[in-house]
Amino acid sequence: MILGDANAKVGKEPVWRKTAGKESLHDETNENGTRLLSLAVAGNLKVVSTTFPRKNIHKETWYSPNGITKNQIDHVLIDSRHRTNITNVRSIRKAECGSDHNLVLIKIYQRLATVKIDKSNSKPI
Repeated sequence: MILGDANAKVGKEPVWRKTAGKESLHDETNENGTRLLSLAVAGNLKVVSTTFPRKNIHKETWYSPNGITKNQIDHVLIDSRHRTNITNVRSIRKAECGSDHNLVLIKIYQRLATVKIDKSNSKPI
């Protein structure tokens, strides 16, 4: 899993559909977005921060000091094998963390394997 402030605007272009979702805040990918998507393709990763349908206020991860310009530039990438473990990605605006970035919340469902102990071979103490 890769989490980061990539300064990357990931758009909704069909060419990146296997790597990024169609729920991005932006319509067009910028240069950093292309770099991020190229990294994702090379590493067989998915940009899951663009896959969940949300209101735009829950996609915005950065805002300008005057509060007018808002972007989705912080992203979450995960390998294709574990893609279904991510159940939610959204930004939290009310979390006060002293930054011009919003907190990004990721919900992960992880099923843990159980270990069975064979008690028939154990020796008494």
